[in-house]
Amino acid sequence: MTIAPDDARRDSSPQYRAMRDVVQSLDDTLPGKFEVTKEGIVHDMMSPGGPHEVTAAHVSRRLERVMPDELLAHNGTPDVEGEPEGIMRHPDVMVIAWEDLDVEGSIDPRTVHAAVEVVSRSNPENDWVGKMRDYALLGIPVYVIFDPRTGTGAVFTDIHATPDGPRYATRKDFVYGEDVTIGEWTIPTDGLPRYRDDESGQDPSSG
Repeated sequence: MTIAPDDARRDSSPQYRAMRDVVQSLDDTLPGKFEVTKEGIVHDMMSPGGPHEVTAAHVSRRLERVMPDELLAHNGTPDVEGEPEGIMRHPDVMVIAWEDLDVEGSIDPRTVHAAVEVVSRSNPENDWVGKMRDYALLGIPVYVIFDPRTGTGAVFTDIHATPDGPRYATRKDFVYGEDVTIGEWTIPTDGLPRYRDDESGQDPSSG
């Protein structure tokens, strides 16, 4: 759910900083995840635990089995922030070097090798549309979506210029059970959990 006005996309630095302060003040007081996007503040009422968290944990562990020791697939805090773009996001998993994680405050998006999101039942458009736009604007070279609603996902790469700003040019879809390549590393997707009470769920970017 977007809870900030549409004119936030014209974000001046003071407006962005005000939204960031609101998000940081809400994070410890209300359930869910708050982020600052090109559309304003987004609140994702994801449930703790369950398929969402299990998927993120599996993806993190499987990536770390095949990555070099100087990299990790991090699924904790802090946020990834691009103040010039007016964006503060919190990937479910980010591939980053240990030395680039060892900073005070938010992570510089230019140090993130890949961002991974597990689609939330409460706000799937945030992952399929909003984050796909924002991660390209931040210059993160690889964006990966795992969707427990449908047992499918997609890898987005090759950022290129468009009239609306940088966008991913290449999309490679996969279904659970297939191997998926994230950057330079290939992992299996078998055994990932599905949401059990959602029988519909379509990819909002495909319609």
